[in-house]
Amino acid sequence: MTTNKDPQDKEPGKAEQPTKNGGSSGVGIMKRLRRSASATEHNLSSLRNRKSTQNLFDQHGNPIDLRQYRKVLDKDENGNGTNGSEKKLRYRRTQSVTRAEEISNKEEKQRRAQPGRPIHRPRDSLFSWSSGFTNFSGLVNWGFLLLCIGGLRLGLENLLKYGIRINPLDWFFFISGHNEGEGHNALILSIYSLVHISLCLAVEKGLAMEIIAEGLGLFIQIVNIVVLVCLPVVTIHLKGHAFSLMGASTVCFFYSVLFLKLWSYVQTNMWCRQTYYQKNPRERRPSITLAELKKGVLNGGEEDEDVSKLVQYPDNLTYKDLLYFLCAPTLCYELNFPRTSRVRKRFLLKRLLEVVIGVNVVMALFQQWIIPSVRNSLIPFSNMDVALATERLLKLALPNHLCWLCFFYLMFHSFLNAVGELLNFADRNFYCDWWNANNIDTFWRTWNMPVHRWCVRHLYIPVVQMGYSSRQASTIVFLFSAVFHEYLVSVPLQIYKIWAFMGMMGQIPLSAVSKSIEKKLGPRMGNIIVWASIILGQPLCIMAYYHDYVVQHFKNSLNGTDYSS
Repeated sequence: MTTNKDPQDKEPGKAEQPTKNGGSSGVGIMKRLRRSASATEHNLSSLRNRKSTQNLFDQHGNPIDLRQYRKVLDKDENGNGTNGSEKKLRYRRTQSVTRAEEISNKEEKQRRAQPGRPIHRPRDSLFSWSSGFTNFSGLVNWGFLLLCIGGLRLGLENLLKYGIRINPLDWFFFISGHNEGEGHNALILSIYSLVHISLCLAVEKGLAMEIIAEGLGLFIQIVNIVVLVCLPVVTIHLKGHAFSLMGASTVCFFYSVLFLKLWSYVQTNMWCRQTYYQKNPRERRPSITLAELKKGVLNGGEEDEDVSKLVQYPDNLTYKDLLYFLCAPTLCYELNFPRTSRVRKRFLLKRLLEVVIGVNVVMALFQQWIIPSVRNSLIPFSNMDVALATERLLKLALPNHLCWLCFFYLMFHSFLNAVGELLNFADRNFYCDWWNANNIDTFWRTWNMPVHRWCVRHLYIPVVQMGYSSRQASTIVFLFSAVFHEYLVSVPLQIYKIWAFMGMMGQIPLSAVSKSIEKKLGPRMGNIIVWASIILGQPLCIMAYYHDYVVQHFKNSLNGTDYSS
């Protein structure tokens, strides 16, 4: 790019005159570029500080563009790096010019100079990875249209075979538990959770006022949340006939969420106590009163009216603060959540309409499509007829996947956004682009952000800080998730199997497989593995649980039962 001389020391006449061919043609230009690409670090730094490179020329008077060069280490005659104290730097073009390239360029120019206007040049086919072609929107439209046609055919086949099975009155009976259970046990059990919530808040206040010792308070909180999550298991096991299926599922889901929220509440307040007592070790009760906030104690007596005052520990230990957190669309507690300034009524109305319409669509798909397919899978699954069971699995995969996608949109976009809008909760990052996940790990980190953030903050990081490796911590997180997946399925159905547990623990080897495929075959194949696990894994788990549920609860009614295929 330049010699060891400063380019401004050149002769004026030679510096301003380009070559005859404009510096871009001629037989020896490639050789001249290779010979003229050396400089010292001092000269390079001065050249980089120049605002323009249009007046930089090499020793032959050819213009130089510094952006086309990269820095390489000078080597000695043996090919090793220089051993001197100051390593000299040589600058070479990013795309080095070889003798083969010179010959290729000469041949290309000779071909173009021939009569007949040549139209051929070195090119790859569009389906080759090396072609660099990425615009497959037409094929995406074709695939979507083909999927719609296939789904329409299956839907028409279902209507011709079973008729119209949709009955909104049955939906109401199922959700309300009509003719199932005794009384309102699910509602009573949900209200009883206020006892655990009140006990948690009372213990936190006692710890903040130093009425309760830290060790005793932590023991009480652990026992409280463990009893909380075990209560539905014991109650439904002892009085399962008193609960409807929908009521038992709702109770288990509610208590699972409450368990995660109270865990976060207890652990966050523990961090606040540790931080505050380190700063104020002599103060008995580290409270900051409203009067002190008004006087601007935190700002050294200077108060900024435009900046809202943050809640400090232990002023956050109130029923209002705890109930807001329990209703907020998050599992991680903070003393001060980001808040919006107003409620967008139009946005809220759209989300509520999506919830109402979407729930009806999902219920219709269940009643019309999924229930007959699941019932027809009982006999081949029980007889271990692999071919017929596989056919039933593939037949169930499409409606199940449609319901799962609808559920994802309704829960993580429509419902959680509606709740966040009502509570002025500003953090709406409930999901990321999980559909682009190239491996299983990325999918689990992006599809359910509230649970992922809770696992990282309250489980993964504390386990790593205890001295465990990141792989061991990830295994513990998957084990924890597997237990709760089994909890949410087995307890309401009252069949204590391990299919959901094994499905979640199977994600660990599947994650290694997907990463290996992504590394060897590219991210696109890794993404296909992720989609295949979602589409096929869920219906297989549904068929297994339905088989066990029918065998356990309706074993006497199976004699002579035959489902049409």
